[in-house]
Amino acid sequence: MSYEATSITDVTETFVDLFAGAGGLSWGLQQAGMTCLLASDHWDDAVVTYRHNMPDHPVENVDIRELSVARLRKLLPEKPDWIVGGPPCQGYSTVGKRNRSDPRNVLFMEFRKLVKGIKPKGFLIENVLGLKDMSYEQEVAESFKELGYRVRFMVLTSADYGVPQLRRRVVFVGHQDRGQFMGPPITHDEETFVSVADAIFDLPELRAGEGRYEYDKQPTTPYQKLMRLEGDTLQGHTVSKHPDYLVKAISYIPDGGNRLSIPPKYQPRAGFHNSYSRLASWRPAVAVTQNLGKPSGTRCIHPLQNRGLTTREGARLQSFPDRFHFVGGVTSQRLQVGNAVPPLLAQAVGEALQDSMRWF
Repeated sequence: MSYEATSITDVTETFVDLFAGAGGLSWGLQQAGMTCLLASDHWDDAVVTYRHNMPDHPVENVDIRELSVARLRKLLPEKPDWIVGGPPCQGYSTVGKRNRSDPRNVLFMEFRKLVKGIKPKGFLIENVLGLKDMSYEQEVAESFKELGYRVRFMVLTSADYGVPQLRRRVVFVGHQDRGQFMGPPITHDEETFVSVADAIFDLPELRAGEGRYEYDKQPTTPYQKLMRLEGDTLQGHTVSKHPDYLVKAISYIPDGGNRLSIPPKYQPRAGFHNSYSRLASWRPAVAVTQNLGKPSGTRCIHPLQNRGLTTREGARLQSFPDRFHFVGGVTSQRLQVGNAVPPLLAQAVGEALQDSMRWF
């Protein structure tokens, strides 16, 4: 981050991460100097990934509906300063049909139950933008104000905080005595956004069906250097097999272009108008999803190479460093990447939570 945080307290602030997934939020908060007392999720592969990358964090594989206040108290070594987390995205998502009666839309009430019972000084909820679109923000905020928290919600764009992606997240922050949270200060703008090229062009070139496990270029941009440390191993840099006709079709698409450039004889028969589009090398990526390896997805084709993205490229665009390895099958790894909170965004939020100048 490009600013110095002024700590509210000299004591390290602690947190519990519910709906932790692969650990993007925990990783970022840890990088911000906070300490995880416990994380939980009910997704086998994600929990294994979390444990692999943060072995010093206690992790429970448990359905939040079965995580009682009493059980949580027994698991915790002390009362946490914060309870954080993001309920599953599917119910809120702007992709597809949204339904207020979807039971996943009220899982934040399970989160609330634990906040009410544990009584941390603060809480943080993050979710996809669809939550705000459905006007849930007032319902969520009011439900926590009833517990004695001053609550503020905001929409944060990942690219504003050094993530090479335009993904937006809704963030709710409440605290018992710090007042209103201002959010993290913006560190990047249109002139200084980290681009796709800045993020992934040091990774080995691949064709459909290929994989590489060693670097063949030195990092050249500050972001690439941030993502790589000496001794890092290249994991997850494998391309799905694409049929020859598909490789031929996407070869006609220029950097940042779309399927309109494909000649009629090679046009894919299926897909939406925004399918079969290349990322623009000079801009941040659009939101990374679990479909990142499929050329038929939305902006999931490499800017220059005739293929979908690799898990590692998706992780880079989410701001996971190369030393963060994903566990499970390829489909599971991509889902873990797509569902994660960008760690650099989480770090910016974590630093701001501890900065007395970011509260009013």
